[in-house]
Amino acid sequence: MKTRIKELRARHDLTQEALAKMVGVRRETIVFLEKGKYNPSLKLAHRISKCLNTTIDELFIFEDSDLE
Repeated sequence: MKTRIKELRARHDLTQEALAKMVGVRRETIVFLEKGKYNPSLKLAHRISKCLNTTIDELFIFEDSDLE
């Protein structure tokens, strides 16, 4: 899975730490999400998308290999 978190976070002038505090996770979670090394819960994906003023579909890009 790929994400646009880093790109959208930069547009909103947010640090990883600031976004993490807004959604109630540790900064490391944001790091792993940005690198595509962690699949968030639906609840966390929703919180992040709201903070970045976008939709979950725009924020996370799923590939066919992600479904296997």
